[in-house]
Amino acid sequence: MLINLTKHEDIIRKNIQRCKEKGILLPTFREMINPSLVSDDIKKKLRETGLWDVNPVNLYRITWHNEPVEKGGLFGGVNFIEIPREITGTKARILALAGKFFPCGVHKVGATYACLAPALVTGNFDASSQQAVWPSTGNYCRGGAYNSALLGCDSIAILPEDMSQERFNWLKTVAGEVIATPGCESNVKEIFDKCHELDEERGKHIVIFNQFEQFENYLWHYEVTGDAILEVLRQLGIKEENVRAYASSTGSGGTLAAGDHLKDVYPGIRIGAGEALQCPTLLRNGFGAHRIEGIGDKHVPWIHNVKNTDMVLSIDDQDCMDIYRLFNEEAGKDYLSSIGVRDEDIANLSLFGISGIGNLLSAIKMAKYYEMDEDDVVFTILTDSSVMYTSRLKELTEQQGEFNQTEAAKVHAASLMHQSIDNALELGYYDRLRIHNLKYYTWVEQQGKTYEELNRQWYDRNYWKDLPKMTAQIDALIDEFNAEIKK
Repeated sequence: MLINLTKHEDIIRKNIQRCKEKGILLPTFREMINPSLVSDDIKKKLRETGLWDVNPVNLYRITWHNEPVEKGGLFGGVNFIEIPREITGTKARILALAGKFFPCGVHKVGATYACLAPALVTGNFDASSQQAVWPSTGNYCRGGAYNSALLGCDSIAILPEDMSQERFNWLKTVAGEVIATPGCESNVKEIFDKCHELDEERGKHIVIFNQFEQFENYLWHYEVTGDAILEVLRQLGIKEENVRAYASSTGSGGTLAAGDHLKDVYPGIRIGAGEALQCPTLLRNGFGAHRIEGIGDKHVPWIHNVKNTDMVLSIDDQDCMDIYRLFNEEAGKDYLSSIGVRDEDIANLSLFGISGIGNLLSAIKMAKYYEMDEDDVVFTILTDSSVMYTSRLKELTEQQGEFNQTEAAKVHAASLMHQSIDNALELGYYDRLRIHNLKYYTWVEQQGKTYEELNRQWYDRNYWKDLPKMTAQIDALIDEFNAEIKK
């Protein structure tokens, strides 16, 4: 079983008692997909709660449907934007889900909840005596530490030392421990090494929720993110033949799972996996360091369904940093206004974090590669927002000088309008197999996975298809757990 649902009744009883004492109820997948199912009692509490408040009722805001306000909001339509052609330079329509309106401002709060909740309701994690360890390249440990705080669990957040100062400052307010590992975004092995070290030191006193191998991460995006995108496509009346592509960075492999859901509904859609050109692991078995925070590199995640991936798109991190300045410096916004970008679209630029800009560039490459026309749609994800990276603006000014309208025009022309299809690879069967085989070196040689399961991921047609069938089982366990809390 890819998700461990073995029950430990003695620990379940302890977790129930702890949640009862703290007034905690757990949302189901069906409520995260469709929050209109949330009870009126919960909605009343949400009316009095801020979006980032460390309050367990905010577990019910783990959805793409949050009202985009800082406090007291309930639910509405899916939070998404359409990025204007004056910015994308493509004929195709590029749409993006906006992650800013999750609690703590990142969509990873959903993936971490999907990992923690099944462990709580099955007793595979003891909230009263164990620490939840969240190994991360940025946002995953934010979401994990936040959910741990909501559930009254002690947590350990692990992330590379070169991540933005905003992340570290906020983590110190919610996590039990914050551990900075050597290197930057692409130093994932160092994170794994720290997990092994903690496991040897603390053993049964910790549970490591490794996003790169936890299929609960995959399942949350398949179900919740995938369904949100489908809702938008239906709302806009997009014809099946015009649903052309889905682009997301490789990251942990979780967000790509939304593409698997889309492909089940729209078999003709192409799934593009983005990465940094400075660390072209998928493109050319490469390695390196880069500045697109939050996407991880130098390995292929265990939960990445490579056989379902159609393109690799390597994005230059300098483009991402330059566009971040264009979207956030006053000179950049003034320039965009001068070329006809509407005020409401300029206001939406704050929804882009650096990895969201990377996803936008992947979407642009796909639109140009496949020569899409005006009716075609590419969907992508804005995982967080600009507020996670404001310190980078000062750093970039120190490194590159002031950002003026001339610089804005250069960035708009070079990084957006003239974004090309170089370093984009359409994958054939053996290209996919090459990438899949890279999992061997990380997961079989280093992390204890088996050669047999690696082959099952490639050759067993039911391996990935069986995962969504577990959603109803998990919801039933959560319902049972909540019923005991209410007694």
